[in-house]
Amino acid sequence: MSLEFHASIPFVESLGITLEDLGDGEATLHFAPRPEHCNSFGVTHGGALATFSDILMAMAACSVNRDAGAITIEMKNSYLRPAPVSDSGAPLVGKGKLLHRTRSMLFVEGRIYDAEGHLCVVSSGTFKYAVRKPSDQTTEPSA
Repeated sequence: MSLEFHASIPFVESLGITLEDLGDGEATLHFAPRPEHCNSFGVTHGGALATFSDILMAMAACSVNRDAGAITIEMKNSYLRPAPVSDSGAPLVGKGKLLHRTRSMLFVEGRIYDAEGHLCVVSSGTFKYAVRKPSDQTTEPSA
C-alpha cells in the first residue's frame, strides 16, 4: 500500500513513483520502469534513475520536517549495474537515508535495488530546506 506524497509532483506522478514508507530520516519508494523509461540497451535510462534517486533522497530529508520541502543543491549517482525492467512488473526499490542536517542543509544518501535485491545505484546529495507557500505563490528557499 502506497503512502501519499505531501505535495503534488506531476513529473513524479507521470513516472509512477510511489512512496512506500517514510519516517525518522528514512524513505522507501518504488518505481516500476516501463519500456518508455529505457535506454537503447533495454534497461532503465540513467536519467529516470537519477530522478528516482533525487525524489528518494528529498523524501528522506523531508521526513524529519514534514512542513518543509527540500531543494536539490547537488547530487552524485554511481551506476553499479543495469536496472532492468522486470518482466513481472516488480518495481525497483529505493531506500533513502538522512545522514546529517544543519538548520538549513541536509546531507542524504540513496540506494536503488532491482527486483531481485541487487544494488544498482548509489547516490549522495545535498539539499536545502524550502518553505512551502500557498499554491498561488512560488516556492522559495528559506534563509
